[in-house]
Amino acid sequence: MQYKATSAEDYISQVPEERQEALKKLRKTINKNLPKGFEEGIQYGMIGYYVPHSIYPDGYHCTPSEPLPFMSFASQKNSINLYHSGIYTIPELHDWFVGEYPKQCKRKLDMGKSCIRFKNMEEIPFELIGELCQKMTVDEWISVYETAIKKNK
Repeated sequence: MQYKATSAEDYISQVPEERQEALKKLRKTINKNLPKGFEEGIQYGMIGYYVPHSIYPDGYHCTPSEPLPFMSFASQKNSINLYHSGIYTIPELHDWFVGEYPKQCKRKLDMGKSCIRFKNMEEIPFELIGELCQKMTVDEWISVYETAIKKNK
């Protein structure tokens, strides 16, 4: 689902009412736990967290005018999805998350490469997401990103 939002608040106000509280809590969890330096905004039609051009002027290599994306979340047709680039690029972080998830959730983990889907709003593991947010600083993300880009060139 695409929302034409200009801010996180605007985005949340447009989603179905039954999802708004979960999205507000998810946003609060991320903002409370994400290390300094990341900024919040609308990126790719979702609420995104990214490294601003003031810290990383090169921006995202695919679209340099865009700040370097890190994580985001969105209300999709059948779920709330959380996207985390660190889970995609760092096998140890992925393995940690996959190992911790069943300790906090009864439902089976529904996950793609960087996408975690939550079909039941009552079972979003906010504490685990908070821990995930704390696992990587801006500088660490830039280093991982640049290493991955150099490998692909």
